[in-house]
Amino acid sequence: MAETFTVACIQTTSQPDPAATMAAITPLIHQARAEGADFITTPEVVSMLGPRGSVLANAQPMEAHDGVKAFQDLAISTGAWLLAGSMVVKLGEERLANRSMLFAPDGKLVTTYDKIHMFDVDLVGGESYRESNTYQPGDRAVTADLPWGKLGMTICYDMRFPYLYRDLAHAGADFLTVPSAFTVPTGKAHWHVLLRARAIETGCFVFAAAQCGQHFPKRKSYGHSVIISPWGEVLADGGEEPGVITAEIDVAKVKEARQMVPSLFNDRPYTRPEAAQRDAAE
Repeated sequence: MAETFTVACIQTTSQPDPAATMAAITPLIHQARAEGADFITTPEVVSMLGPRGSVLANAQPMEAHDGVKAFQDLAISTGAWLLAGSMVVKLGEERLANRSMLFAPDGKLVTTYDKIHMFDVDLVGGESYRESNTYQPGDRAVTADLPWGKLGMTICYDMRFPYLYRDLAHAGADFLTVPSAFTVPTGKAHWHVLLRARAIETGCFVFAAAQCGQHFPKRKSYGHSVIISPWGEVLADGGEEPGVITAEIDVAKVKEARQMVPSLFNDRPYTRPEAAQRDAAE
């Protein structure tokens, strides 16, 4: 097993039109490979981001998904491991999946992960989101073997649920992907601190490719794709514009961090308190 590799996070501004969106991200993926990336990651909803009606109209099932074919071709042409952070997959007339997909260098679709936690929130300033109205939540955590170690796959809002990441680490994950389309208000407040916490708690590297900029009149994303070490250090930050960030990953840093603070191995059983009945607005 190789001891080091180069990871890239692609930062882009996906649009409602899938063809235009893929045309914009394709050269960034090739740029990442030209810069030496062995594993290239892309943001949540990487092939299109638009209003609900537009997304429903353009969604495709897995067996006939243009984005899947495009990413398979990109994996083959670059010869890199490639993560489609997530793409919208049609499950029925009014139901979709927000699905992360890992492709091997030969174009094989290695595994998929459907976003478990739905972003159903009302933000100060009037922004409101109800993912559960359209998306079918996933119901399983997913790991996959890379040439350098084990990957744990998550998506965006999942990062607010630390038990998922601890479970992935206990299942052997060395690296965590968190492709995202974070809102600007929540990004400014929580993006970096939550991702650094997930890295520190698990002793894993975190690769979080993010959307940035204005997607359509009512939707803007925070950007700041980040690569974070198991000690919580930000190794690279993508700022607010489309582009590519890379970092060399020393896999030995996972073991080193876990030996210095072995909290991942210090779990103890305990009796949980009875859960309180709360309204989401409280």
